[in-house]
Amino acid sequence: MNRRRERGGEGTWCGQQDRAQSRREMLRSCGVGFGGIALAAMLAERFALAGPATEGLRPPLLDPDAAGALAERATHFAPRAKRVIFLFMHGGPSQVDTFDYKPRLQRDDGKPFPGEKPRVQFAETGNLLGSPWRFKQHGECGAWVSELFPNVAEIVDRLCFVKSLHGSNPAHGAALLKIHTGSETLVRPSMGSWVTYGLGSENQNLPGFVTISPTLGHGGVNNFSSAFLPAAHHGTPFGRTGIPADDAEFAHMHAGVPRDVQRAQLDLLAALNREHLGRTGEDPSLEGRIEAFELAFRMQAEAPWVVDTGSETPATLAMYGIDEKPTEDFGRQCLLARRFSEAGVRFVQCTHSYKWDQHGDLKRLHEQNSKEVDKPIAGLIRDLESRGMLEDTLVLWGGEFGRTPAAQGGTDGRDHNPHGFTWFMAGGGVKPGFSFGATDEFGWYAEEDKVHVHDLHATILALLGIDHERLTYHHTGRDHRLTDVHGHVVRQIFA
Repeated sequence: MNRRRERGGEGTWCGQQDRAQSRREMLRSCGVGFGGIALAAMLAERFALAGPATEGLRPPLLDPDAAGALAERATHFAPRAKRVIFLFMHGGPSQVDTFDYKPRLQRDDGKPFPGEKPRVQFAETGNLLGSPWRFKQHGECGAWVSELFPNVAEIVDRLCFVKSLHGSNPAHGAALLKIHTGSETLVRPSMGSWVTYGLGSENQNLPGFVTISPTLGHGGVNNFSSAFLPAAHHGTPFGRTGIPADDAEFAHMHAGVPRDVQRAQLDLLAALNREHLGRTGEDPSLEGRIEAFELAFRMQAEAPWVVDTGSETPATLAMYGIDEKPTEDFGRQCLLARRFSEAGVRFVQCTHSYKWDQHGDLKRLHEQNSKEVDKPIAGLIRDLESRGMLEDTLVLWGGEFGRTPAAQGGTDGRDHNPHGFTWFMAGGGVKPGFSFGATDEFGWYAEEDKVHVHDLHATILALLGIDHERLTYHHTGRDHRLTDVHGHVVRQIFA
């Protein structure tokens, strides 16, 4: 039995119904049809419903009373950020080749590591490997950035680096789940789902949580699943890995079904649903499906406007790198993230997948990867700032772990390293031009002001005005939370 607890309230019991009912038979036989009607037509009426996209103008909310599970909610305390954009680098970028400069690693290149290597390694590592890229200090803050990220280097005075992150698992699948859900062993709601559960959405015509081009490996859907939270908080994928962002859709496009016909079909579904629930009591899974159908219907007026970037100026497209082949795809993801955020989506994730896992061929592939994302990242942060959105939008950048300072695959690769790695943040109430924490002098272990993944999650929630210890959901006999029974807020990075 599940009980939803509204952040300190008592909640209500919602019994799970297992009896076969004619209502369920009806849904099994034609529920896919209803869902298809709503979802498939979502983009089919792009121009008929939304017309040409107009900068700063959105269609009105179709039904202000249809908020349901995504209704906006009060925070525990004053928030510094209202929304999140998460730029996820799937595979694990090397911290010692990007933002965590280690002079001694350069000096001792080729020598044995003088310390103790981790007891559990993903694969055997050899001697130390100095970075093949030069580092320089940038901005008034003097942050060290390698030549892999020349555009990000130009905006370091807007960034807040956390250089002492650490996790607990060196395997991609487990590490992805830990970063996204707080657990590598159990199916748990994702970070984006917890955020929308705590805050709701600013726009009831769109999902509260959108994931653009998500990975389908290393945990797959579980990385953006609502798990035992209400289904409305599940991440809505826009495209998937392997599909260019320019071709991404929420659903396959079919010939449009007249709007009045769709409305009549959904009204029939709602009437049958009320009749069924009147006989059997509450059924969260059924209610979640019906709410998803209604959201898909409402999205037809809003989603086409948001995903149509035709109104963007050539200068804006160039800022994101959409006019250049290497940066076109991730640049479009970042632009869409800004547009979704601007339209009221609470949590947006962009995934650069699955490219950062360089056990070998480090120099060529890290250069290729960074070239694809460097300009779009800087463009996104500059664009948010120019629109006055950066101050209340928390931008996150990072992978599931870092990489070892010791070599693998000869002298052109690095192994997985969950023991010390770097993320950066921007906007959303974090200190700009600031660096927190440190790894050891080689970059292998978090050493100074260590920040565990649970601490990262607690800090993200706190920036959004949420107390991670009070945001709970009662399931399987106890209250669950994103940080489980752990987590400390890193207030030192707050502006």
